[in-house]
Amino acid sequence: MARAEDIKKYLIQQFLLDVSVEELADDFDLLANGVIDSLGLLTLVSWLEGTYRLDIDALDVAPDNFRSVAAISAFLDRADAVPDGAR
Repeated sequence: MARAEDIKKYLIQQFLLDVSVEELADDFDLLANGVIDSLGLLTLVSWLEGTYRLDIDALDVAPDNFRSVAAISAFLDRADAVPDGAR
């Protein structure tokens, strides 16, 4: 589950400086708990596009796709995303 770990590391670096990777549960609701706001969501989408070589359509920027680490990982699975340089 390297992808989930990478997502957690990014989220912690950007939004949760006092939390460890082990403490951030995959199902923790990032939106309801105020970790990510609309600007943070755009920052996250930009990071995902660059990291996984994706072109995320505006219609895909739905809150449910980015609500938790598990939701983000599932979104990347559906998009068949691979890290930059892996193809």
